[in-house]
This record gives sequence, C-alpha cells and structure tokens, in this order.
Amino acid sequence: MSKNVSDQIVEMLVEAGVKRIYAVTGDSLNPINDAVRRDGRLQWIHVRHEEAGAYAASMEAELNGIGCCMGSSGPGHVHLVNGLYDANRAENPVIAIASTIHTEKMGMDNFQETRPESLFQDCSKYVFQANTPKQAINGLQTAIQHAISMKGVAVLALPGDVAAAKLESVHSSNKNFYTQPRIIPNHEHLEELASIINTHEKVVLFCGHGCRFAVDEVMQLAQTLNAPLGYSFRGKIFFERKENPYAVGLNGLLGNKSGFEAMNQADVLLMLGTDFPYSEFLPEKCKIIQIDTKPEKLGRRAKVDFGYCGDIKSTLQVLMPMIEAKPSTDFLDKMRSLHQKFEAIYDSYVEEKGSEKNIHPEYVAYLVDKLADDDAIFTVDTGMSAVWAARYLKAGRNRYLTGSFNHGSMANAMPMAIGAGLSHPDRQVIAFCGDGGISMLLGDLMTISQYQIPVKIIIFNNRSLGMVKLEMLVQGYMDWQTDMVNPDFVKLAEAMNIEAWEAKEPKDVEIALSNGFKHNGPAIINIFTDPNALAMPPSLKFDQVKGFAESMAKLMVNGKFAEIVDTTKSELKYLRELI
Repeated sequence: MSKNVSDQIVEMLVEAGVKRIYAVTGDSLNPINDAVRRDGRLQWIHVRHEEAGAYAASMEAELNGIGCCMGSSGPGHVHLVNGLYDANRAENPVIAIASTIHTEKMGMDNFQETRPESLFQDCSKYVFQANTPKQAINGLQTAIQHAISMKGVAVLALPGDVAAAKLESVHSSNKNFYTQPRIIPNHEHLEELASIINTHEKVVLFCGHGCRFAVDEVMQLAQTLNAPLGYSFRGKIFFERKENPYAVGLNGLLGNKSGFEAMNQADVLLMLGTDFPYSEFLPEKCKIIQIDTKPEKLGRRAKVDFGYCGDIKSTLQVLMPMIEAKPSTDFLDKMRSLHQKFEAIYDSYVEEKGSEKNIHPEYVAYLVDKLADDDAIFTVDTGMSAVWAARYLKAGRNRYLTGSFNHGSMANAMPMAIGAGLSHPDRQVIAFCGDGGISMLLGDLMTISQYQIPVKIIIFNNRSLGMVKLEMLVQGYMDWQTDMVNPDFVKLAEAMNIEAWEAKEPKDVEIALSNGFKHNGPAIINIFTDPNALAMPPSLKFDQVKGFAESMAKLMVNGKFAEIVDTTKSELKYLRELI
C-alpha cells in the first residue's frame, strides 16, 4: 500500500517528538485516525470534548516541549478554540490539526463548514489551510517549526480528501529543528544594568515563569544583593519554600501584603521573566528594570525605565561577575519579618478548620501541601481554588504548578491534569477544581476513567461561583445567580469507575486526602468547603470597601440577614491581612 498524506503526517509528528494525540475522531479526521492506528507509535486519546483535548495537549507541551490535538469539521474546530487560546497565551507549543470538509465543497456554506484561517487567527502563531498534498506536508513542517520556535499554537487545516490523497514529493524538510539560542543583552546594556543595581541599595527581585530554568542563578543574585525575592503566581512554585531566606511572597491579585510592600518600597525592582498583567500592584516611584526573551513585551505592563532582551539564566550568568555584593540585610530583614507575619496569619486560618459542610478551604490546601509528593504536579482552576493554591502550596524538590494564568478560563484544571498524568505517569498529579469548573467539562472525567489516568481530582465544593461572588460584593452588587446545585460527586465517580472519597466535616479531610493520594488509579476527593471563604487582595481601595458595604445593605433590604452575618464574619477574618 502506497503512503498517503496522513501516513506522512504521522511520521512528521513522531519525528517532532509528539507522543499522543488528543481528539474526537470522525468525518474528515478519519484518514489521520486510521494512519495513527496502522503506524502504532502515537497514542490516540479519545477525549469527550475537544476543548479538554486542547488543554491536555497544552499541558503536555508545557511539561515536555510539544503537544498535539485535533478536531474534525465545524463544531470540532470551534470546540478547540478556548483551549488553544489558553495554550497560545501560555506560550505552549501545540500542533492543532483541524480537519475540514472536502475541498470541492468549500466556499458555499456547506454542512460543518468553517473558515479555519479566520477562526484560529487570534489564538495561534500560525494557521494555514492546505488544499493539495504538497501544501499539507509543507504546511505541517512550517506549523511545527512555528510552534516550537515562537512558543505557541500552530494550526494546520486539512481537508479530508487531501488527508487521504496519495503522497507527493516536496522540497521542505521532513524534520523540525529545536534550536536553543542563548540570548543576552549586549555588553553596553549589561554594564548599564550592573551600574543601576550597584548604585541603589534596596533592590527587589520579582520572578515569573521565565525563571523556571534559572532558579540557581536567581538565588545566587538574591544572596549577593541580600535582595527580597517576590514572585508571580506562575513563578511561586520555584521559590516559595520555607528554607528560602529571601522569599517575601506573592504579588498581584492573589498576592499578599509582604510581596506588595517589598516592591513598593524598593529603590529598584528587577522583573525577571514575568510579563505581569496586574499593573496596579506594581510601584510607580522606583526604577523598574525588565528582562525578557521577547523584547516586544518590555514595558507594556509597567512603567519600565530599563528594558533588556535576554533569557534569565544566560543573562544572570554573564551579569553576576559585574555585580557588587550588598552586605546590609536591613531592608531584607524588614520585608522578611512582614512576610513571616502574614505567613503566621495564613497558619492561623488553618487552625480554624470550620464546621460541617463549611470546611475552611485554607485547611484543605494546607493538608494537600503537607501530604503531596515532593515532585507533584499541581493544576488549578481559575477561581477561589486558585486562591488557596496561591496561599498554601509550597515549592518542593521538583514540584510544578500551573493553571490558566494568562487566559483566566474556568474548567482548566481537570483537562490539564489529563495531559500531565499521561505525559508523566511516574509523578503524582493533583488538580485543584472548583465545583463550577469541574461541572463545566464534566464529561471528560470519562476520559480519565477510560484510560485510568491516576490523577487526583480535589473538588472545593462551596456550592457557588466563589470568585464571581467576591467580584459582585466589592463592586456593590447583590450576590445573585452564583449559587450552584451540584450532583453527588461520589455517586457520579462510582458510576464512572473512579474511586472517590468525601469530607463533610473537618475531621474527615485528612483521611479523604490520604486515601485518595494512596490509591493507585484515578481518584476524586469531594470536600464541602465554606461558601463564604473569601480572599483579600494585598491592598484594598476605598471604592471596594464602599462596594462591599452597599452589597450588604442590599442584602439586608432583601431579607438576607443570616447571609450578611456569615459573610461579614468571614470578611472580618480576612481583613487581618490588610492591617
């Protein structure tokens, strides 16, 4: 049997390092599905929804360097979009093959017809529709090269008739090239950078995900400068550990006051590998230096005074011999003392474990951190579950933490866990899921069941959209339409052949988590958490306090006094963070 286009596509994906494909097969995607079956080197993961497949592929790319998902004509394309948006914004190299209707039917609004080059334009680095066999091979090679070089999504739209067509010779390469350039600022810029650091006393480091492979170099710089070290949510898992003598906490929407104050009291803020999206939490009076591999990102989020293009590891290696040691620890000691104060406040929240069906989520997150493996991979939903992860998950020997930190989508944690669990079966994978998030893509629990992926799904079941509730309160709106009526998650898990445990009272939490973590296969741990557990940002503006007061007044007028009492008790507890 002579090779067809799909056979060659499979070979190219294997050559590029792809291990598995996340997809719902059918229609025009069937030729590739058949080629994968006959070849035998790629694992086909039959997800229940293409969005979940895109998230899983994104996670695999984040951990292993490349991921792949596919969607068949029409709805399959549209379903991919949200997950691909997240992957592209997270700079994860994902190859998406969007199979289309046959070429002869294009352009007449036929059944399941989309226009991929328009549809995927805003969520990819490259999108191309191949209408001939030669274009398909050239297009895939180019797509893969774009994804791995530009760090993002590349889409190949492939008509079913082209996928099944006989292979034709092309002039492009049959393989792809993983280049690892060393990027550093020029000598004049390095001298300027060193001079700024050397001539200012209070230097603070603010570290993001771009420091992932430069942890040792960052720590060396912090030691030389006796510099407080703060971090973004995506960077915290590399630096937030009790034995780090320079850590001062997280800054941003989910941050704490110590991280915020360190940066706002600095003479120089050195932003390393972070394109921080919350400008309102960054200082305006100190000098800000930003170093990033992508020069187009410099200065777009903050009032940057000096911007340099470089990867953090290489840049710090060259910079360090030019840096003068700062012996004084006064500023560091002050910020560390403040950080320890807030760590003590967080610890006190853990001591207050809650009551029946009102378990404090802080206690849950604390126990997860305590019980999880030292190299666990954590995925977190957008919402309140992300808050508890931000506050209580600490770095380990090789722990990793991720979520929809750039796109901010709900329902990401569970499908990300699918990709992590399949690509790293030797590591514990734990998903922090909100009840709103897990129920949005509930069907893909069956993907976990079908392949018996040994992930641990923790459901922070507060029966509400907690983050939305907080947003409404601080904006002066009544809390309305945020409540959720959920299924019995334990019975649901049993129906899906997934082991499950439940905690309705604080005394049951540690047992449920321990049992779930020890189980060899997939596990769901459903925990009934306090719906009034909220989180304070590191600084609170007057209009937010005013908005909260207005919300309480509206609730009182509408006869919800008991709810006011519960919410106010919770708020008073968290206001300690702002003192």
